[in-house]
Amino acid sequence: MSNFYTMKYDDGVLTVLDQTLLPTNEVYIELKTVQDVYDAIKRLSVRGAPAIGVCAAYGLAISARSRINGDIGIMLSGIKQDAAYLSSSRPTAVNLKYALDRVLDVLCSMSGSYTPSDIIAAIEVEADRMRCEDANTNRNIGENLLSLLHDGDTVLTHCNAGILATTAYGTALSPFYLAKEKGIDLHVYADETRPLLQGARLTAWELCEAGVDVTLICDNMAASVMSTGNINAVIVGCDRVAANGDTANKIGTYGVAVLAKHFGIPVYIATPTTTIDMNCPTGIDIPIEQRDGSEVRTLYGVNTAPSCVKVLNPAFDVTPNELIAAIVTEHGILRPPYSQSLANLFNNPTHE
Repeated sequence: MSNFYTMKYDDGVLTVLDQTLLPTNEVYIELKTVQDVYDAIKRLSVRGAPAIGVCAAYGLAISARSRINGDIGIMLSGIKQDAAYLSSSRPTAVNLKYALDRVLDVLCSMSGSYTPSDIIAAIEVEADRMRCEDANTNRNIGENLLSLLHDGDTVLTHCNAGILATTAYGTALSPFYLAKEKGIDLHVYADETRPLLQGARLTAWELCEAGVDVTLICDNMAASVMSTGNINAVIVGCDRVAANGDTANKIGTYGVAVLAKHFGIPVYIATPTTTIDMNCPTGIDIPIEQRDGSEVRTLYGVNTAPSCVKVLNPAFDVTPNELIAAIVTEHGILRPPYSQSLANLFNNPTHE
């Protein structure tokens, strides 16, 4: 696929590719404390729902290592406090809380006498397991998405749901990597994705690195490009899917879905089942992260708007389920009505 990696954990140090510096500089930073992990997630050095979940799991291993010489009870209490702290870094992506809860569940299940080293090892094993599961999940999502496409198709995507947002392959971008492996010809249009340009800085960069045919467009060009009749599908990732199929993804996705509906273009949501929140009834119940206005007022440190102007800067929007043609998971392709197909998925994980 590509020569870069999103994250690597070794002996208590988590090394991540600082995505805030792409595409100009490919810089890896070392995260050695829980505060380092929190800051990296908060400032988007590591981003993407699956990636921040795995990153946070390793963050709890770092938390445990910092307490190796302490009392077991105090150690476990501190790890739980750090889990709550890391969970607050980005509230919209359900994978973050899922990963942290999964590690805590492992600790709760430990029985008999155990040492601080046993706790550290248990956390690291679980984080490694999540990382491997993510890679396998993403490849399966890619295979399922590829079954919806044809040789020569052109796909529009928004934001970044590729290798940079996961541990391997990505979700929405995984079919393009698989197509490259299989010799299938696919073309990609990538929205720039304002205000932080994840499509321009990240999607365009990683697809170019992999030799995928990608064309970058401004967000406000999507309607014009769709009107040509040359877009066969829209594929996006997501940060949370509600039980009724409403889907939260990077701000601007809703608008893309409305345009796609107008032009008769199917919208496919690429999601691991860990991003589906069956405890969240509808999109109204999804918390939307509000970010600092400076992200909109400035670009690379240069003012593009008056410093005094008020700014609305939600990081995500919610696409209603009626605009979504299919939700594609590692277990198969779900169709409307999503309240039923999602429920069936969790009652029967091998659902196709």
